[in-house]
Amino acid sequence: MSIIRDTPLPQAGKAVGIETLGMTMRFGGFTALDNVSVDIPAGTFHALLGENGAGKSTLVKCIMGFYHQTSGSLSVDGREIAVGSPKDAAAYGLGMVYQHFTLVPSLTGAENLVISRAHVPAVINWARERKDLAAFMERMPFKIPLDRPVSELAAGEKQKLEIVKQLYLGRSFLVLDEPTSVLTPAEADEMLGLVRGMTERGELTVLMISHKFHEVTKFADAVSILRRGKLVGSGKVGQLSTSEMASMMIGDVKLAELDTRVPVSETARPILKVEKVKAPDRSGLKTIEIDSLTVRAGEIVGIAGISGNGQKELTEILAGQRLTDAGTVEVNGGAYGATRQETRRNHVRFIPEEPLQNACAPKMTVSENLAFRTFDLKADGKDAIWLSKGRMKKRAGDLIADFKVKTASSASPIAALSGGNVQRAVLARELTGEVDLLIVSNPCFGLDFSAVAEIRARIMRARNAGAAVLLLSEDLDELLEMSDRIIVISEGKLVYETPALAADISVIGSHMAGHH
Repeated sequence: MSIIRDTPLPQAGKAVGIETLGMTMRFGGFTALDNVSVDIPAGTFHALLGENGAGKSTLVKCIMGFYHQTSGSLSVDGREIAVGSPKDAAAYGLGMVYQHFTLVPSLTGAENLVISRAHVPAVINWARERKDLAAFMERMPFKIPLDRPVSELAAGEKQKLEIVKQLYLGRSFLVLDEPTSVLTPAEADEMLGLVRGMTERGELTVLMISHKFHEVTKFADAVSILRRGKLVGSGKVGQLSTSEMASMMIGDVKLAELDTRVPVSETARPILKVEKVKAPDRSGLKTIEIDSLTVRAGEIVGIAGISGNGQKELTEILAGQRLTDAGTVEVNGGAYGATRQETRRNHVRFIPEEPLQNACAPKMTVSENLAFRTFDLKADGKDAIWLSKGRMKKRAGDLIADFKVKTASSASPIAALSGGNVQRAVLARELTGEVDLLIVSNPCFGLDFSAVAEIRARIMRARNAGAAVLLLSEDLDELLEMSDRIIVISEGKLVYETPALAADISVIGSHMAGHH
């Protein structure tokens, strides 16, 4: 495209500003983005907020050349440009850091940087490359060991390397897509602080997609909020409260009051007890060792940790999907092996992460999925010989209405529902009837604001009705908002415990990062 060649490439180390004017994107009859105009001046840190499906990704994909907008225009530093592909966007200094890492794990940081260039020589002169990289890293605020394989780096270091890669490629405007979803609070603060410093020095402009209000208020200069494809609000960060931002994001929906935590009674009986349990981890190379874990009636115990530290194995042990080498699991004072009979007798319910894969039969109907707990029981609780389709359908209708599951029909396959509605359906099945123990893993991951508020309120309601809740979550804000006690899991062991109301985030974060 000649428009690319006629325009000088951006200077390294000098931020560029961008502006979208009337950006509109239609897919057939569906308008994903409706006349959105956003101005992000050079050297600013801009946050983009909105629920899932609000149009954030569509806007970013139009800016980055993955989509070609139906109408509207994009300007860089005041000049209107045509971006036909991500390669065109790169020529203008526009880059993107994705939520999931794109580095090659087996290569070192240095190798990842060199191979990411558009033109890599057939024979690489490593002595010269290392000298150039050392000079480049001198100018970077990030300290990362470039000589180690990426697979050995901590999540925070990988995220910094993703950003460094974009800067190394000469990008001076960066889109950060949920950049802290895999980081500890300390890593997140450090990384965003360094990026913020670069914007203040005029070396970089940032557009950050985030769900976390505290990051937006701490690091961003300005914010734009999308709802259903339209720009519904924007302004300087200091002039908008988080509740104003939230109500712009979700419209006039009344959010359930979340903090309804009745203090846990001193005499509350233990429902779940895990003692001296050992089991192999997923790799088979390490051991999960849960020395002692108790959850009492009417209590939420939150398990905090960076992904991959044994949370998945712990839930598999409790679900009877992972054999233990030692130790005991008790529910309601008796040995518990997670058989269907024991689960039913002790009123144990599960909400695993990625519920469509782990808690549903995707091709079966919503009605059938909602019946998994009860299809083989008669109304009086005795074993049924025949399936009653009529009773299943009626029960499904009641649960769909009660839990506000949006589905074309109870006969639709559950895979046809959105993520939030699959989660609501699983909640409807697991939270209906008597619940003594509820084991929940990352219940709100990837869901939008109103679904999150509703799901958390449902879990809180189960707790207030006397259920013991074990909540495993990588979202520390969620744990602080929901839990009575927080326990940190690191390298397969429970390493630190604190009452949630007295929790110190930096102490939790350092234990999550393995400094204990």
